Amino acid sequence: MAQFDDDIADHQSKGREPATLPVNDHRPVLGRPLEVKVDERGVERAIRKLRRLMASEGVLREIKRRRHYEKPSVKTKRKLREAERRRKRRQRKRPSGRE
Repeated sequence: MAQFDDDIADHQSKGREPATLPVNDHRPVLGRPLEVKVDERGVERAIRKLRRLMASEGVLREIKRRRHYEKPSVKTKRKLREAERRRKRRQRKRPSGRE
């Protein structure tokens, strides 16, 4: 973590903010930047909106998944489960008139 703090200090001394979030395996979290504007309705509402946005983008799930090392065999099984879940979801969305 000290190395990452040094990197942040280097970026900030040059007037730039780091573009990625730190995770345990020191790889950046990829994706588009999430931004929520705070208006007259308040900070609490903006925080709730940000949490919903992060949940829909899968950011929290990805951070939790990367928190610990995942063996390649476990990773393969997880990917197969996720693919099966997506396949079932797509089948439910299709009209059942096809047979």
